[in-house]
Amino acid sequence: MRNHFSMAITAGLLVSAAVPALAQQPALAGDPKEAHKKIAMCEGCHGIPGYKTAYPQVYHVPMLGGQQAAYISSALHAYKAGQRKHPSMRGIAASLSDQDIADLAAYYSAGHK
Repeated sequence: MRNHFSMAITAGLLVSAAVPALAQQPALAGDPKEAHKKIAMCEGCHGIPGYKTAYPQVYHVPMLGGQQAAYISSALHAYKAGQRKHPSMRGIAASLSDQDIADLAAYYSAGHK
């Protein structure tokens, strides 16, 4: 019993030491050139000036070119985590890796439409 207790304490100490290190990791560097392989799913809605969707309610679809990378990355991560509710965007964001998100954010923040 004592052995299990000391193992649990050791595991807890290891996890608590690792959490601050994970929180301090720098953001991934996005590569706009890699985004060219990933933008097709975005362009169908975000590439049409003045476009609105009607599911599940009417949404004005924003243009992404020129948005700040941090905003795009934050929004995509929020959709992926279910914190933003648009069903299409949640599904798309769920399919993206962290590197995909960084690449898309770099691409659109550089002013690409």
